[in-house]
Amino acid sequence: MAALDSVDRTANGYLENINDWNEEIAAEIFAEESIDPTEEHWDTVRYVRQEVLDGNEPNERSIMKAMGKKWGRKVSSKEMYEMFPGMPSKQGLKIGGCPQSTRKGGY
Repeated sequence: MAALDSVDRTANGYLENINDWNEEIAAEIFAEESIDPTEEHWDTVRYVRQEVLDGNEPNERSIMKAMGKKWGRKVSSKEMYEMFPGMPSKQGLKIGGCPQSTRKGGY
C-alpha cells in the first residue's frame, strides 16, 4: 500500500486532499474495501469524482442514471449496491478521493 501510505486521510479513510488522488491510490482503496473492481466500478468512481470536481454531490439516483446512459442499459439500485455494498455514493466518493458525503439517505 505504498501510494496510499503517502497521503493524509480522515479517520474514516477519505483523502484529506482531493488532489492527492490517482488510480493507483483508488486501486488500493478498492482492495481495502474488499472490492475487485471491474470497468463498471471504475466508470462509477470516475463519474462521482468528476461530479465533485464540477461542484456537485452525486446521489444514488444520479449515479444510476449516468451509468445507465454510459452502459446503454437500465441500472438498478440493487446492481449498484452489489457493486458498492457500502452505498454507491459514499463508497464511490471514498475510492474517488473525494470528501465524505454529508448527505443522509440515498435520494
